[in-house]
Amino acid sequence: MSAEEWNRQASRWLSAFEAALARPDPAGAAALFEDGGFWRDLVAFTWNIKTAEGRDAIHAMLAATLGQAQPSALRLDGDAVHADGVVQAWFTFETATGRGRGHLRLRGARAWTLLTTLRELKGFEERRGFTREKGVVHGAQRNRRTWLDGIEAERRELGHSRQPWCLIVGGGQGGLALAARLRRLDVPAIVVEKNARAGDSWRKRYRSLCLHDPVWYDHMPYLPFPEHWPVFSPKDKLGDWLEMYARVMEINFWGNTECLSACRDEAAGEWQVTVRRDGEVLVLRPRHLVLATGMSGVPNVPRFPGADTFQGVLRHSSAHPGGEGFAGKRCVIIGSNNSAHDICADLWEWGADVTMVQRSPTIVARSELLSELAWGNLYSERAVRSGITTDVADLTTASVPFALMPGWSVPLYEEIHRRDKALYDGLERAGFLYHFGEDGSGIHTAYIRRGSGYYIDVGASQLIADGEIKLKSRVAVERISPRSVTLSDGSELPADLIVYATGYGPMTDWAELLISKDVADRVGKVWGVGSATAYDPGPWEGELRNMWKPTWQEGLWFQGGNLMQSRHYSLYLALQLKARMEGIPTPVYGMEPAHHLR
Repeated sequence: MSAEEWNRQASRWLSAFEAALARPDPAGAAALFEDGGFWRDLVAFTWNIKTAEGRDAIHAMLAATLGQAQPSALRLDGDAVHADGVVQAWFTFETATGRGRGHLRLRGARAWTLLTTLRELKGFEERRGFTREKGVVHGAQRNRRTWLDGIEAERRELGHSRQPWCLIVGGGQGGLALAARLRRLDVPAIVVEKNARAGDSWRKRYRSLCLHDPVWYDHMPYLPFPEHWPVFSPKDKLGDWLEMYARVMEINFWGNTECLSACRDEAAGEWQVTVRRDGEVLVLRPRHLVLATGMSGVPNVPRFPGADTFQGVLRHSSAHPGGEGFAGKRCVIIGSNNSAHDICADLWEWGADVTMVQRSPTIVARSELLSELAWGNLYSERAVRSGITTDVADLTTASVPFALMPGWSVPLYEEIHRRDKALYDGLERAGFLYHFGEDGSGIHTAYIRRGSGYYIDVGASQLIADGEIKLKSRVAVERISPRSVTLSDGSELPADLIVYATGYGPMTDWAELLISKDVADRVGKVWGVGSATAYDPGPWEGELRNMWKPTWQEGLWFQGGNLMQSRHYSLYLALQLKARMEGIPTPVYGMEPAHHLR
């Protein structure tokens, strides 16, 4: 078939779907999907992030949301494409309150997957292009108020004589991305960060740290990295970029500010948040509180018998600055995921005697192959030159329901294993326990399910295979002595340095620490999709729990994830907050029960 026919096929489906929505006929609209079809909605219909799986679920979602959404003007946006029996098409649409963009996959006459996303609110569009601000009032004017005057006045007032609509706790990439979105939507917001400067959360990590994701995957909203930026961003370079970003985007960033506690005043519909800023204790009263403390909670510090007797240096990976000063020293790293590998490699480069203690299998894939096979089609120079923008790449990624991800990922990791067989054979000979996940679907699904359990190999794997980084696997730590670590097989590792590369607790740790256990329990587990795999208990939910969407605690939100997720999903969270500020009705559909307290 020709491109014109694929366009006609997609347009016919969109016309039939629009007609069914307009009647309204939820059953007729659902019948346009395959029996096992998927509809993923990002805020446009549901004021939620929700995937309906199967016709019955799609019918139910439409029956509940059509009255308030009032969708219309579904129009093909660009040419449809065809591959492997599937027609894919982009389209635009409107709802009663906003404008959106969607993606459609057709197999024959019926939809296999549908994505709908809210992109802007009618009457509250971001000012850009022809509507951008002038920045100055021309003509002579006594007592002129300059741009700087306005910025400085806002900084004096916000949090003092005027309260923010939203308080964001955490000034890493997640908090800054959301704050930039809110700034563009004229939502008063403050970011509080315990470190002095934006970007310090990266600067203070171990010396050799670089991003393992390529640059095309990691842009911040509105300000992409320049074309000369390295493929893998060094931590200090990224820290400087985030500091610049906060300044240029005019974010109200409060450094040296620790959030001490928060409680909800339900009668007033606001939070009372106590912070300490440069030694001064203040109480802020935002309507909405966003925990943007990363996708993890507090450092997970195991309690091994005898740890308090250790006479060397013992610390969690989050407090490890690097291997300088440990040349010739005996270093034991407990853990075998990304941070553990990076720290081991860094210590080896400094001339330390390094041993990794691996307690469970790790998913391993080389960065180069992931860049070629996983990211390359959407996030690469090749993708950019083929016309794939960051926004298109993000939406394409979002268009894949989480239920389909494992099946799509297994062939990728089979090919990675085939191409890197020599590396994996070397790891096996060294005794390293590797796998590709419980179902062979690799890093991508492990990240969605548990946020850990993998290493994107940038060199440490070959050091392990060659014996340069020593390894103890299939063991647990029995106890720590003044100068050694004793393992469950009876062996003893002399140690001058012990690093717990043992990850972090759940994001709800922060809710419990800052607010209360009751609130943390009310919200339930954060992250994971209910896959019933390790650390991701069922039931199946099909979306990341409590991320970027309403929670069971009114006015409490979570913003986190990697740079790509922080960039993309910050838009939908910002639109939800803006809608509430402007009094736009936001009836939420499809909130899942809090099945798990932790």
